[in-house]
Amino acid sequence: MTKAYDRAYFDRWYRDRGLHDARRLARKVALAVATAEYHLERPLRTVLDVGCGEGVWRAPLLKLRPHARYLGFDASEYAIARFGARRNLHFARFADFAVLRPCAPVDLLVCSDVLHYLPARELDRGLPGLAALCGGVAFLETFAREDEVEGDLAGFHARPARFYRERFARAGFVALGSHLYLGPALAAQAAALERGG
Repeated sequence: MTKAYDRAYFDRWYRDRGLHDARRLARKVALAVATAEYHLERPLRTVLDVGCGEGVWRAPLLKLRPHARYLGFDASEYAIARFGARRNLHFARFADFAVLRPCAPVDLLVCSDVLHYLPARELDRGLPGLAALCGGVAFLETFAREDEVEGDLAGFHARPARFYRERFARAGFVALGSHLYLGPALAAQAAALERGG
């Protein structure tokens, strides 16, 4: 059975179950914004959110940086139909980023809670495109076999952390820790001890 990212899905996992904690999300957004601005040495201007769902990053981001431009993409027809016009969300599958370049490289690229649900082939197709679109820092929140995962396990690929580390490095991302990575454009600027293990 194909998994449907419809209203029932978002109600179940983001509203009814209480897994979406607005305060926790606000802390994630603040961490990502501060890290991007630290490495860019200027205020954040542009954000691309791949696998954005209903665009939940948009409000806390714009609360911190009201003039930032937010652009989201998701493969949920429901989320795009319901929130697309209001939240600047557009339809695309992850693999589409093999060729899709909807904007210039952005200051902050977000791909949160997505990669561990993708088949390896789709992940491998789209990830280099994300690297090309990241002109600053990426927040690539991904969970691995070694983690205690809470929430939606349908379609979850319990891969070892090594699987993701190798692919991120091959795409040009440099680990900073806490799901944050320097994009290829900034990778050479990081000090040795800023880089994650």
